[in-house]
Amino acid sequence: MSENTKFKRKLNGSVVSVSGSKSIVVEVKRRYKHPVYSKFMTRSKKYHAHDEECKANQGDVVTIIESRPHSKLKKWELYSIN
Repeated sequence: MSENTKFKRKLNGSVVSVSGSKSIVVEVKRRYKHPVYSKFMTRSKKYHAHDEECKANQGDVVTIIESRPHSKLKKWELYSIN
């Protein structure tokens, strides 16, 4: 994929699981400010992503992009390993 392609969404996170053939689970952490207490909080969410060449290992920091649905849960694919 070229750099000129416009992606709908691009996320950075760490691989928490290599869950089978050509699949990874990526945990993305977000920081936001609480509206009432003005305290910075961290929320995390896990995304199932497609890894065609099985390059990513557990603990790697990766970038994933939104793509077509590959299965019931996999709607993201591996873009690069940082």
